[in-house]
Amino acid sequence: MSQFVAAVDQGTTSTRCILFDHSGLPVASYGREHEQIFPKAGWVEHNPTEIWDNTREVVAGALAKADVGESDVAAVGITNQRETTVVWDRATGKPIYNAIVWQDTRTDQICRELGRDGGGEEFTRRTGLPLATYFAGPKARWILDNVDGARRRAENGELAMGTMDTWVLWNATGGSNGGLHLTDVTNASRTLMMDLETLAWDTELCERVGVPTSMLPEIRSSSEVYGEVRAKGVLPGVPIGGILGDQQAATFGQACLDPGMAKNTYGTGNFVLLNTGTEVKRSDNGLLSTVCYKLGTEAAVYALEGAIAVSGSLVQWLRDNLGIIGSAPEVESLARSVDDNGGAYFVPAFSGLFAPHWRSDARGAIVGLTRFVNKGHLARAVLEATAFQTREVIDAMNADSGVALTSLKVDGGMVANELLMQFQADILDVPVIRPVVSETTALGAAYAAGLAVGYWSDTGEVRKNWAQDKQWDPSMPADERDRLYKQWQKAVTRTFDWVDPS
Repeated sequence: MSQFVAAVDQGTTSTRCILFDHSGLPVASYGREHEQIFPKAGWVEHNPTEIWDNTREVVAGALAKADVGESDVAAVGITNQRETTVVWDRATGKPIYNAIVWQDTRTDQICRELGRDGGGEEFTRRTGLPLATYFAGPKARWILDNVDGARRRAENGELAMGTMDTWVLWNATGGSNGGLHLTDVTNASRTLMMDLETLAWDTELCERVGVPTSMLPEIRSSSEVYGEVRAKGVLPGVPIGGILGDQQAATFGQACLDPGMAKNTYGTGNFVLLNTGTEVKRSDNGLLSTVCYKLGTEAAVYALEGAIAVSGSLVQWLRDNLGIIGSAPEVESLARSVDDNGGAYFVPAFSGLFAPHWRSDARGAIVGLTRFVNKGHLARAVLEATAFQTREVIDAMNADSGVALTSLKVDGGMVANELLMQFQADILDVPVIRPVVSETTALGAAYAAGLAVGYWSDTGEVRKNWAQDKQWDPSMPADERDRLYKQWQKAVTRTFDWVDPS
């Protein structure tokens, strides 16, 4: 049997390849960042060609670091930044425009138009999603409306669209020379065009969004053999057996396989997912209903999700835009230089507010400033913003489920920040648990691919591989917790109605 399973993790800021062994432990990793393109305020783009070139490079880099070849790899799985959307020419394989990133807000007017006369309620009923700039369908519509000749070419069948999993898979399996145009249910569920119950494209919604169904990839399960790699230098002949959107992949990698189990991933954004089983759970409190995963022919498993747009990217903003820190890890030591936030609260509504508010008119604000506040207080406010936003989502989740969360599994880059993890436990008043393998997004994609080819026999092995690394228990007095959270809620209201709809 081959020794490893590879996972391609195509994220918002970088692309990585990680090799995992049968115990679910990483044995080699290689990554490359890609350019963040900001053409206008509120616009965020990526170069899809750069991302595919980086994908080839990181796969080769991971194999080289492990000193193994493709014959040592049983399968490859793909996980990806979800709603980021690319449209390309089927014949040439070239994108007709940059990928529009999930954080981008340019489709606000399109969403407003779709929501007229009760349209928003119908989209939510069928897709589990609110009409918001976050999702992929309106992004594709914007490209068709704004690139010369794009709509005509799309209607003639000349163009294809997809989220980044589809772009990577298409290129990896041959590109313009017979590449597979597929996606999985988790990514399709983030488009505003897939019926959450039937797991199929809703032709009426596609028409209303303005995206021809001929552009859309075929929807498949999250764990099956889709085909073999055909791209030169990228694991030729190795089966591709798993696709999961990044947050669903992290949920799977955390072995949240039973209803009621939840995880939070601290990455560019912040995402809490609660496994709700094989029936769709509708939210009354601003959460998303989404597909959690689907293994082969088994029934789909659903989740409630609290999506937060900005968490780790706020630390990057502190580093890149303000120059207050030289590297992301420095934020913890700077925040520890003070005892508290000094009364300052930072609401990072750079792309509006996602769950549970869904306010595209909001913009970021720092409130509570006095002459006393210094850069240490700002660093602390940056970290606390992530924990406060998580509290908002968990409160909504508890209200929807009727069951209070008793602990929270965490993963992602920010879980190395122990000050943040302790504050998260304090503000939630529940234990926060970090696994031994914090790269659970890539691990989830690896598990999906490995299960498809029999590298792992069943999900029992996934459960067995999960192990706890560290736990943070709450220690903050209840009155202080309540005071801080009440001040945060007041700060959030100060960001509303900033953007004029006109």
